[in-house]
Amino acid sequence: MTMTYEQAAHTHTGDGLPVPFGVAGTGLHLPPAIVTNEELTRNLRTSQEWITTRTGIRERRRLAPELATSDMCVAAARPALEAARLDPSELDAVIVASYTADQPLPSTSVIVKNALGATRALAMDVAQAACASGIHAVLQAAHLLQNPSITTVLVIGADCASRVIRPTDRTGGVFFGDAAAAAILTSAETPGAGLLSYDIGSQLSYAVQIPGGGSRLPTTAETLALGKQYVSMDGPAVWDTATTRLPQSITGATRRAGLLPTEIDHYFFHQANINILTETLRRLDIPADRAPITLDRLGNTGAAGLFTALHETASAGGLRPGDTYILCGIGAGWHWGTLCMRQP
Repeated sequence: MTMTYEQAAHTHTGDGLPVPFGVAGTGLHLPPAIVTNEELTRNLRTSQEWITTRTGIRERRRLAPELATSDMCVAAARPALEAARLDPSELDAVIVASYTADQPLPSTSVIVKNALGATRALAMDVAQAACASGIHAVLQAAHLLQNPSITTVLVIGADCASRVIRPTDRTGGVFFGDAAAAAILTSAETPGAGLLSYDIGSQLSYAVQIPGGGSRLPTTAETLALGKQYVSMDGPAVWDTATTRLPQSITGATRRAGLLPTEIDHYFFHQANINILTETLRRLDIPADRAPITLDRLGNTGAAGLFTALHETASAGGLRPGDTYILCGIGAGWHWGTLCMRQP
């Protein structure tokens, strides 16, 4: 069944959430191992020109085999805590957005909470919205912060895509990188700050999927031999959906905040593909310098992507009091969403 955009999207209209909040600190962790385009061409049927033209990516990171997603989460969280001048014991909640959990059980957020020493924090995972999980995680944090007993939330986006990419996959092998980035959201006293509006949508699609390992197709020797544990991706479907849904979602969210897309100070996108981002900005007439790009040197880092862009601006002092900003992404499922925010 084909749904209209209005049927597929859920929106928040009005003056935003009543309790203001903002970004108090950010952090980033990049595995030290770098894989360049030139290295990939040795083993994949591709060229450096094809990779840079189609994706905008020059290099990406790979996590060491003895480490897991939670290790990257902890390494990204520590500088975020330092930037916010907080001790882990002061955290009220830890939310991890990732589709590459350490293992099915226990949850990655509990592992991270324990490693940080965030003894009293709620531990929550946002997983199967894939690259859009970061949007869902921040929306969840925003609503938690409406509770007077919750004033500090650590949100981490992290993915280790190299563990779910078939080694010979010409498409997945060039797109994806491993990384983690974190943001600490704290309640504030500035009226009108925090979440102004949002536009969240979904529509079932198997164009991007990991078919094996769940209750429908449990892991067996046969599924492993067939590579069902790896990501499969329909590139043209990703392009068509992303370049349609993202402009619609941004337009809807900004309109409900009483703003135009061109009036927003910063755009922090899921770092999927340079051509998707360029086309989205073009359709909305948004200057490119308002949307920091990290995918050229990090690749598509899944749920971490929008947080890497946020960190690049925030850590350089570019996210100023009163600035408006957009968090926007799309992931497998399909899930997509836009949050319109104001920094206190």
